[in-house]
Amino acid sequence: MTTLNIGAEPTSRRAMFWTGWGLSGLLILFMAFDVVLKLLDLPMVADASRQLGLPVELDRVIGVLELVSLALYVWPRTAVLGAILLTAVFGGAIASHLRLFDPWISHTLFGVYLGLFAWGGLWFRSPALRRLLPLANTGV
Repeated sequence: MTTLNIGAEPTSRRAMFWTGWGLSGLLILFMAFDVVLKLLDLPMVADASRQLGLPVELDRVIGVLELVSLALYVWPRTAVLGAILLTAVFGGAIASHLRLFDPWISHTLFGVYLGLFAWGGLWFRSPALRRLLPLANTGV
């Protein structure tokens, strides 16, 4: 019986690499945009914070935390730490939307989508992470 081992090195490492950076790139662009909005302290950010029940004074603090997490994610040597920290940020956003009973697909699960982009991008571009987290049963 032949088993599919998705975690094995693919025949086209280049395709995996660029798929990973494509997913990561989309996440990086979105998060960079979000960080800039928070650091500029725009009125729409303050309005969104009020709607979520967060103190407006924390907007810049959250923006700095996101910036540090994103910088760690972009740098290959610290990308896993950055993904972990970004996942924590996304978890906080999910909890905030759950608390308000916001719509699931458009609001509450948005943090899950971002997490999938972060970890999916990292998984595709990192052979070490694919070895650590294989997607197929190895038969053990």
